[in-house]
Amino acid sequence: MSKLTWVKWLIYASATFTLGMLAFIVGFIVWNGLGALTPSLFAWDYTTENLSLTPALISTLITVGLSLAIATPIGVFTGFYLVEYADRKSKVVKVIRLATDTLAAVPSIVYGLFGMLFFVIYLRFQFSLLAGILTIVIMVLPIIISATEEGLLQVDNSLRMGSLALGAGKLRTIFTVVLPVAMPAILQGVILAVGRIVGETAALLFTLGSATGLPSSLMSSSRTLSLHMYVLSSEGLHLKEAYATGTVIILLVLAINGLSSYIGRRLSRGGN
Repeated sequence: MSKLTWVKWLIYASATFTLGMLAFIVGFIVWNGLGALTPSLFAWDYTTENLSLTPALISTLITVGLSLAIATPIGVFTGFYLVEYADRKSKVVKVIRLATDTLAAVPSIVYGLFGMLFFVIYLRFQFSLLAGILTIVIMVLPIIISATEEGLLQVDNSLRMGSLALGAGKLRTIFTVVLPVAMPAILQGVILAVGRIVGETAALLFTLGSATGLPSSLMSSSRTLSLHMYVLSSEGLHLKEAYATGTVIILLVLAINGLSSYIGRRLSRGGN
């Protein structure tokens, strides 16, 4: 066999191994979790008897929604600045890209320690949704900025030139010509950010806390689904409920990703 044939088979084997490991992990969690999904797990109030995940589910949705509401506009507009307005060879752009790459490589535990020291202690937010959300915003900004920048760089420059030649202004060209083409890439960044938020544990443990009740305000402590699963599994007494929570997390991520992909397709088609 030639070297190219060996390389091709190596690529196929690597892809098969990756898909197989993903299927095994998801299948193992779902297989063990489906049987533990009982009505008591979805009770409105958490008790030591029902171990309800409903408060954690609601806290997760609030955290995801508010974090994206803050991080997405900032990340997208930063990407537009880097590609559409700033000189790509300027020092400012290099500094922003360096900061983005650095933040993307920082471990989540470091974000958690920063959030605890700055938001929880210095700003006196205590363990709260607000402290957790602001920490998460800093974490996912590099993902959204990078995805937006890559999506804009993939847009053919002739589309911009054609729109400007027809008399459209810079801002109109960006929103009516460039943005629809780059939308799928931007949505991919948002989807990655959602996965990062839903699966985050360390950073939220130091900022959001691990209270079991429903949050009454942004200054209330609570726990997300990943934190709920971590607490249950670390106790070693409720592994079935932990598997059930993991199953709900997988289903939630799939639902959010599907919705984001649908919205991206609609926007890229101009709503038609």
